Amino acid sequence: MELVDAIKERRSIRRYQNKKVPLEVVGEILAIAKHAPSSGNVQNWRFVVVFDKEKREKLAEAAFGQMWMATAPVHIVICNKIGDVEAIYGERGRNLYSIQNCAIFGAYILLMAKELGLDTCWVGAFDEEEVRIILNIPDDVRPEAIITLGYSAERKITKMKRREIETLTYIDSWGNRP
Repeated sequence: MELVDAIKERRSIRRYQNKKVPLEVVGEILAIAKHAPSSGNVQNWRFVVVFDKEKREKLAEAAFGQMWMATAPVHIVICNKIGDVEAIYGERGRNLYSIQNCAIFGAYILLMAKELGLDTCWVGAFDEEEVRIILNIPDDVRPEAIITLGYSAERKITKMKRREIETLTYIDSWGNRP
């Protein structure tokens, strides 16, 4: 699959087949995603790959009862070693750059998974402390996102309507339309 196709075809999937994803495939996804840019090349992202069914169910509960998540055979929890970025960039590094770094790393995971024929969903709504407890994440590391990963069980994946680029774009200053 070409990158442009992966970008256009990727959708948030909330029902997965009961089909294992090989560890080697997850490894390949992460090996590519690690090439994501980060502020100062700090690479503050860390991740916990969760295959264990019981832990996936607990993560779904911690995500405010989004139990559909448990149908995904893999969860990738993206974590943020905030202090690594804060040490270089101070408060802005802590409150912005460290989060941006994790977000782009996650976007690379989403696209690489699609490239390999897998489907995903980005989950940002969860109780951080519960996730921290479930996965033994240290206090100086913040869980930023959970990506569910597997093979879609959704019958029809509809194309999402996107706004026209002209309605989103300004030239040289806010409000100046092309």
